[in-house]
Amino acid sequence: MKNTLRIGITIMLLCTKSFGQAFNNLPVLTQKPPLHGKHWMAVTGKPLAATAGAMTFSKGGNAIDAACAMLAATCTMWDVLSWGGETQALIYNPKTKKVIAINALGVAPTGATADFFKNKGMKYPPEFGALAAVTPGTPGGLMTILAEYGTMSLKDVLAPAMQMAEGYPIEAQTANSIEKAKEQIKQWPYSKKVFLPHLGSKYEAPEAGEIFVQKDLLETLGKLVKAEQQALAKGKSRKDAIYAAYDVFYKGEVAKEFVRGCQEQGGLITEQDLANWKVKIEEPTMTTYRGIEVYKLQQWTQGPAMLQTLNILENFDLKSMGYNSTRYIHTLYQAMNLAFADRDFYYGDPAFAPEEPMKGLLSKEYAKERSKLINPEANDPKIGPGDPYPFEGKINPYQDILKTWMGASTFSPKNNATYNTQFEEDFTAGTTSVEAADAEGWVISMTPSGGWVPACIAGNTGVGMSQRMQAFVLDPKENPFNVVEPGKRPRVTLTPSMALKDGKPYLSFAKQAGDEQDQLLLQFFLNMAEFDMTVQEACEAPSFKTLQMYSSFGKHERINGGLTLNEATPSWTRKDLGRMGYKINYQERTSGPINAIYFDWKHKSFWGGSSNHGEDYGIGW
Repeated sequence: MKNTLRIGITIMLLCTKSFGQAFNNLPVLTQKPPLHGKHWMAVTGKPLAATAGAMTFSKGGNAIDAACAMLAATCTMWDVLSWGGETQALIYNPKTKKVIAINALGVAPTGATADFFKNKGMKYPPEFGALAAVTPGTPGGLMTILAEYGTMSLKDVLAPAMQMAEGYPIEAQTANSIEKAKEQIKQWPYSKKVFLPHLGSKYEAPEAGEIFVQKDLLETLGKLVKAEQQALAKGKSRKDAIYAAYDVFYKGEVAKEFVRGCQEQGGLITEQDLANWKVKIEEPTMTTYRGIEVYKLQQWTQGPAMLQTLNILENFDLKSMGYNSTRYIHTLYQAMNLAFADRDFYYGDPAFAPEEPMKGLLSKEYAKERSKLINPEANDPKIGPGDPYPFEGKINPYQDILKTWMGASTFSPKNNATYNTQFEEDFTAGTTSVEAADAEGWVISMTPSGGWVPACIAGNTGVGMSQRMQAFVLDPKENPFNVVEPGKRPRVTLTPSMALKDGKPYLSFAKQAGDEQDQLLLQFFLNMAEFDMTVQEACEAPSFKTLQMYSSFGKHERINGGLTLNEATPSWTRKDLGRMGYKINYQERTSGPINAIYFDWKHKSFWGGSSNHGEDYGIGW
C-alpha cells in the first residue's frame, strides 16, 4: 500500500507545474543524493576520474587544474573518448567576470576533400579507422587550458592519468565494449596490441576488474612531462614549460610517431597538419531566457541550437502547460525541430566561407516568426530550415536549395514502436562531461570526446584517433557550410553549457551522447528555470527525445515524428501524442546522463547533480 501511494504521488507530481516545489517538501525521492560543497565541486562521467579531480583539489589546485586532471583520467579509460579526440569547454573567469570558449576540435587533414571520399564510393566520410580521423585536439586543449588558467604543473595534473596508464582495474562497460568490437579492433595492429590481451581465448578483451596496462600511452605522457620539466630546469615559466610539452606532441617525436602510425593504416594526417593546428580561445554565443544568460560555443558545434530553441520557447507559457504534459512535450518537440533544422543546414566552421548567418539565427525576432509555425494540434514532419538572412539585413544566397531541401535520408522503422537499429546507437554515441568549480570563482564545463572504442591507435603512441570526420557532409545541398575541406573543423554535437543569473554563475552543465545532447540539456535547464527543481531532481527527471533531426553520425538519417518517451509516461499522454502523429518508443531511463553544478548564492555553497543514467559521479568538499 505504501509503495502504491508513493508511486501515485510521484506520478501526480510529474504532471504538475509545482513539481520541484512539491518535491522539496517530501523526503528525498532522487535515486542519487545531491552533492554539497563549500570549497570545490568535481563531477564527471567516471568515478575514477572524479577521484582524480578530488586528488588535484586536495593538492591545492583550482577548478581548472582539477578539470584537466579529470579530462586526462577519462581519456585514459577509453569507453567514450581517448587522448586523440577533441575537447570543448566554457570557462568562467572570476577575475574578468566573463565566460570564455575553448575550441580544441581537430581539423580535416591534407587531402580530405569531398571528391576524395566520393571517389571511394562514400556518401559521407567513414565512421571508423584512420580515414575517420581529424587531427587530435584533446592534448592541445588540455595543455592550453592548464597553461592559461590553471595553477599547477602538467606533471602534477597528469599524475593520476599516468598512474592509471601503469594499470587500473577496467570497468565491465568498457571491457564489454572492447569485446563487442574486437573484430574491428583486429584490423588495426596497434589497437589489437592494446585492447586484446587474451587473443585466441573466447573472451579476448580485458576482463572486468582486470588491471589494464597501457605502456605506450604511459611513455607518451612521460615524454610530455619530461619536456615540461626540462623547460622548468632551464628557467622557463610554468606556462612556457607546458607549451614546451605541447610542442613535443604537435611538432616533436610524438607527432612523428603519430603521423607514421596514422599513415601506415591508411590515414591522411601529415606532420604539417599537426604543426599548423592551434587551439582557439573564442567568444561564446549567448542568449537570455527570462533574464538568465545562457552560454554555448560557436556554430562549429550544435550548441547555438539550444539558444535558438530557448528564444522560440520564450513565446510560450511553459509553466502553465505542466511538466511533461502532452502540450509541454509537443511544444518543446516542435521548437527543437525548428532549431535543429537550422542547425542541419546553416552551422559550420566560422573560419571558412561561407559565413553562417548567426546574427539572424539567434535574433529574438527570427525566433518569434519561427514560433508561429508550430501547429498546436499535430507534428509537422516536413519542417525545414528557415530564412534568417532578412533578420540581419541580407538576402539568402541558398533560397533555391531551401525550396527542395530534405537534408540527408529519412529512416523509416518497420515497427513504429521499436527502433532497435544502428540509427539509435549512432544518435546517442560517445562523449563524456567534466564539471568543476571552486571557492575562488573559477567554473569550467567540458564535453571531451573522440577516439572511443573501437579506436584506431596511431602507431606506438597509445593514442586513439578521432572519429569526428564523419560529421562532415560531401554534398553542399545538405549543408553548404559543413562540406569537408583540409584544415576545416566539422560541425560537431559536443556542447558544454553555462548560465549566469544576476551577473553571477547560476549553472554549469553538460552531458554525454551525440545529437541528443542539447535536447536533454534544454530540458534540464527548464526543469530548474521553470519548474524549480533542485539540481539533482533536474538531473534525474525523465526527459524525452526528438528523432526528427538528422544524425551527425553514420548515415545521417532521421525518423520523422520519432519520439522517445520515458516508460513512466502516463497512458493518456501516450495516446494524445500518438494521435498527434508521433512514432513513439520507450526507454526505462531518459534522464541524461547529465552532470551539473548549481551555485547557491544564498548560502554561498555548491550543489552538484549527477544523473542516475550511466556512470556519472561527483565529489564535493
